[in-house]
Amino acid sequence: MRASRLNQVLHSVADAGRELLRRGAPAARPHRQSPHTLCEALLSTRGEASGTALARDVADAYRAMNHAEKRAFFSMLAADYGPDPTAIHAAGEAYRSAPGFETLMELSAAIEPPRQKLFRRINMAPEGTATIVAMRKDLLELLPDDPPLRAVDADLVHLLASWFNRGFLRLRQIDWESPAALLQKIMAYESVHAMAGWDELRRRLAGDRRCFAFFHPALADEPLIFVEVALTRGMASVVQPLLADGGDVLDPREADTAVFYAINNCQAGLVGISFGNFLIKQVVVELAYELPNLKTFATLSPIPGFRAWLASLDKSANTAVSTNETEAMERLSTPGWHRDEEVAGRMREPLTRLCARYLLETGPGGRSLDPVARFHLRNGARLERINWLGDVSAKGLSESAGLLVNYLYDPRTIERNHEGYVKEGGIAASPEIRRLLR
Repeated sequence: MRASRLNQVLHSVADAGRELLRRGAPAARPHRQSPHTLCEALLSTRGEASGTALARDVADAYRAMNHAEKRAFFSMLAADYGPDPTAIHAAGEAYRSAPGFETLMELSAAIEPPRQKLFRRINMAPEGTATIVAMRKDLLELLPDDPPLRAVDADLVHLLASWFNRGFLRLRQIDWESPAALLQKIMAYESVHAMAGWDELRRRLAGDRRCFAFFHPALADEPLIFVEVALTRGMASVVQPLLADGGDVLDPREADTAVFYAINNCQAGLVGISFGNFLIKQVVVELAYELPNLKTFATLSPIPGFRAWLASLDKSANTAVSTNETEAMERLSTPGWHRDEEVAGRMREPLTRLCARYLLETGPGGRSLDPVARFHLRNGARLERINWLGDVSAKGLSESAGLLVNYLYDPRTIERNHEGYVKEGGIAASPEIRRLLR
């Protein structure tokens, strides 16, 4: 609602600015000009009203572009709105000759690409922030085929990381009384464990469930990221019962564990802008305050890179894999293997051991190989337990071989675990996990 009122004000200012622009340039209305001309006009204007009007015109022009026109737009930003090497060299020489505040500011101004100023100006438009987030979403789709656009992406990341820092985010609990439009978005954005309809959503918002989301003032009705929580007795090892429609609802006062079973990023344009770690830690604080009976906070997480890693082992001639591990890996391609108790029983030990190996190995820079593991370990969680056949959905079997992981968030050790991981690549893991490798 607050963002809607702000947008109404910005639209009024933009309308007034457009009238001023029309009076000053009757031969051509700015919003009918080329994107390059509009961008140049937006960068050169000094008036607040005219600047807001031009920002809206640039945003409107961008939203009307097709795929090829967007590629050309970003290529223009990369080629024409980067920093001037000559100006950087001159400012650098001036600072080297006379280090001081004035020459440092001149060097800083020379280094900053003009497109950063352009993006800040576009942000003046009604729905300007949403437009820039949408721009980055489109840009990310273009990057694999057009590496020079990485410079534009770096500028967007720089700005978005500032605009979406933790100080601007607001935590809200989502429940069955939340607006229907918001509930529909929660269903649409759920990508970890998709929902088939309203009945499934109702169960995930029942008395023994919680859902929390971060919001930003400029995108008041759009969740940025949300986490789903189940209140349970003991640490859950299988996800299907948590997702099932119907069933008994546990009195939250009887629960001793909060299980984070799905974390969903909602805005593709904010990929790489980290605020999920703050979400989990704040939700732990909120739940501990609401329900002092909760003693354990843990996730029930997928291992999305596990099957791909197994495939790389199978193709590598330099990796030691035992005979029973090889046989277990081969059986994964047999449809319905998990429903045959005898077959699954023989596969359990070698696959669980391989999974422990995968989760405890690190790649370049001491980073965990699995993206979900990187997220939780960086947050300070401990790799606590590997759960056999924890997710037997088609997605769970294809990505994680049906295995799930509990990452434990112990407030007493979170910061120590975080420091050990980011500084030394040390993975905090329970003795149970480490025993699997012996």
